[in-house]
Amino acid sequence: MSESIFQQLSALLPAGCVRENVTLAPYTTMRTGGPAALFAEPRSAQQLAHVHQWAQEKGLSLLILGNGSNLLIADSGFDGLVIHLGRALSEVSVFANTLTAQAGASLAAAARAAAQASLTGLEFAAGIPGSSGGAVCMNAGAYGGEIAQVIVSACVLTPEGVRTVSKDELSLGYRSSAVMQNGWVVLEATFELAPGSPDEIKATMADLAARRREKQPLQYPSCGSFFKRPVGYYAGALIEQAGLKGYRVGDAQVSEMHAGFVINRGHATSSEIYRLMQEVQCRVQAQFGVTLEPEVRLIGHFEA
Repeated sequence: MSESIFQQLSALLPAGCVRENVTLAPYTTMRTGGPAALFAEPRSAQQLAHVHQWAQEKGLSLLILGNGSNLLIADSGFDGLVIHLGRALSEVSVFANTLTAQAGASLAAAARAAAQASLTGLEFAAGIPGSSGGAVCMNAGAYGGEIAQVIVSACVLTPEGVRTVSKDELSLGYRSSAVMQNGWVVLEATFELAPGSPDEIKATMADLAARRREKQPLQYPSCGSFFKRPVGYYAGALIEQAGLKGYRVGDAQVSEMHAGFVINRGHATSSEIYRLMQEVQCRVQAQFGVTLEPEVRLIGHFEA
């Protein structure tokens, strides 16, 4: 990236908010991925909007990065601008029965805030490792709950500017949304919850946490569920039936605890994870005639 581009971007944000050649592995839950050519951390929604508009005018490739929980970033990195939604964009507020979370707020923090306010509806989200913005983009869900069940609206950044879109306009489907389809950027989301029993809310969250610890490889870096659920099947069950539980490529492995998870045993590369993904897809397709689609987003260049 040219020095002038770096200087122009640096002029838009406070000192220290723009860096070059930042390794992205520490910013993803899989702990893999190469460097971002440019890396910016806006401290407000207004700064984010300015940087986003500037990047579009410059024709730069752009990646919005929250908790990095559903991404596989190539070892060669991302040759563009990564905008990281850090602590400055992670506020969560509660008013009556509604909860509003900025895009950088973790879903876990939103669920805890709801529980503290004795509001029920977000218990399912307590163990999902993503950010609120990413959760809206993917319509994240677990244990029978999903964002579509509780969201009222979202404030999004579009090519035309900032606007508030309704639940209907978000077109939330299985791991999809209008945010993803249109390339919008979520700034904050508002959820409609219901008054509940504090003890029951805490008990539900504790039960779900125990089920996760029992069935998911939480001790290893991962993206969570790696593949989408095929219609009429469960990805993990198909992978296990194909004899791939524990299958490894380097330090990338199909979890021995839950075959729907791909884990990093310590020093995996994104290339190893990608090759493992391809082998799993090939074997499941050959054995069952079912195509497994990755739930994770592939960012950058991967060799076929």
